[in-house]
Amino acid sequence: MNNKGVMALGALIGAAIMYGIVSYFIPAGTDQNVELRPDDLQLVALGKKVYDANCASCHGAKLQGEANWRERGPDGMLPAPPHDETGHTWHHPDVVLVALTKYGPAAMAGGDYKSAMQGYEGVLSDEEIIASLSYIKSRWPREVVARHDQINQSAAAQ
Repeated sequence: MNNKGVMALGALIGAAIMYGIVSYFIPAGTDQNVELRPDDLQLVALGKKVYDANCASCHGAKLQGEANWRERGPDGMLPAPPHDETGHTWHHPDVVLVALTKYGPAAMAGGDYKSAMQGYEGVLSDEEIIASLSYIKSRWPREVVARHDQINQSAAAQ
């Protein structure tokens, strides 16, 4: 197996494990059948507006995230990660991305986990959340979209 195959397999296994862990924390009643639609141009256009108004100030206008996003700051919180292919957004299945956006990382992780990112429940509708995430996914290179689609398939099989 070549390096790309090993990396893809590792990403799939990691995503499956992460899905199992994180799905344990997804609040009951969360729609498990959500699906991002990066090919729906109307939805993606709405998503860009939602992203620009609610996400870009931290995650960057070009999805680049904040500097040193893997290192906790003096406040103990992680900077906003990139949502482009250099970040870990695409490592999570759609249902996890929607839940993280809706409820916030602190609610998802539980305990005393601290995050600067609020949950957007009551701020954005489910459709606006799906639109913003569909916009993000529409910006990824084809090979990353293909890997993310595989992650969604693996998660659905769980």
